[in-house]
Amino acid sequence: MTEVQDIFLKYGKEYRTNHKLTLVQHKAMSAIQKCRTSQLGGHKEVCDSCGHTRISYNSCRNRHCPKCQTLAKERWIENQKGNLLNIGYFHVVFTIPDTLNLMAYQNQKELYTLLFKSVAETLAELAADKKYLGAKIGFTSVLHTWGQNLMHHPHIHCIVPGGGLSTIGKWMNSRKKFFIPVKVLSRKFRGKFLYYLKQLYYQNKLEFHGSQEYLSDNKNFEKLLSSSYGKEWVVYCKPPFKNAACVVEYLGRYTHRVAISNKRVVSIEKDTVTFKWRDYKDASKQKFMTLSADEFIRRFLIHILPSRFMKIRHYGLLGKRNKITKLKICKQLTRTPLITKEKPSTLQLILKITGIDVSKCPNCGLEKSKRFMSLGKSPPDDIKIE
Repeated sequence: MTEVQDIFLKYGKEYRTNHKLTLVQHKAMSAIQKCRTSQLGGHKEVCDSCGHTRISYNSCRNRHCPKCQTLAKERWIENQKGNLLNIGYFHVVFTIPDTLNLMAYQNQKELYTLLFKSVAETLAELAADKKYLGAKIGFTSVLHTWGQNLMHHPHIHCIVPGGGLSTIGKWMNSRKKFFIPVKVLSRKFRGKFLYYLKQLYYQNKLEFHGSQEYLSDNKNFEKLLSSSYGKEWVVYCKPPFKNAACVVEYLGRYTHRVAISNKRVVSIEKDTVTFKWRDYKDASKQKFMTLSADEFIRRFLIHILPSRFMKIRHYGLLGKRNKITKLKICKQLTRTPLITKEKPSTLQLILKITGIDVSKCPNCGLEKSKRFMSLGKSPPDDIKIE
């Protein structure tokens, strides 16, 4: 199977020579190239029963690596199951206009943070309004920066509960449909984002380069703001989940997704890369796109996030201050059973993901203790997952 790693190994050196990369882009690219190769070391397993030997190389653990997200995703899902309430949930998506995309890319940390802040305040304030729900809610937001064609497309996915806790400690259930009209969400979100964007601009916290340099002039920036106010911003709510058990599994697909998975890469031929994508403007039909290797790498690197930037955030009842106290009250009010069973081990998660019991020898099938011999770099707890 052709992988992103193969593309980087074949064309990465030339790309780095011809293009200027940020430090985090360099690190991510290097990590993906070395992932599960001898360069990161590994360990050798020897079965005590039959003597069968197997070598497993360590993974890079970089959050942008297509190979390293499966186990991280499953661990995250298990951790979040204890935060679920026995109610309905909604999936809401907030998107900024494409006229602001390049500015967002040139000011990633500032504008991605602003995107989170605007979304969180919009949901919290409207939910607290008695006209819609009149309660405090708890929700999870996840940043994505890509579209199916790998172009820059910043947007936030939110999982929002169909209810909340009132100021007098009563649980308030929402209607079957999402309790806040999409147009109201869109306009409040637009107003907040542009208000805070203007603040950043006049505090000189934004940078403009290349084709965006004209925005350094106040008049041009104000003109862009006015045109952005005149647009309807895209906010949409997907149909509600059938039950709470589906929520975290569904969200897990979004939290640990990278710009493109290895499964979507079809081939590398004559310095081009072909991959599968869905055209949502054409009835979500699956199509094939072929780009030069240079352009494919450029598009992939657009989505490398700033160092230590948190792309998954919890708000309201799921925030750190409320998680222990108010969330516990919500569970009682919604008759949500408390999860007491132990979290699965790494070996159990691998069995769930791959169907392979790695505690057994692949040769003799016996569950015997294995002797581990380190090949350097990392401890022998990083088992390869296809």
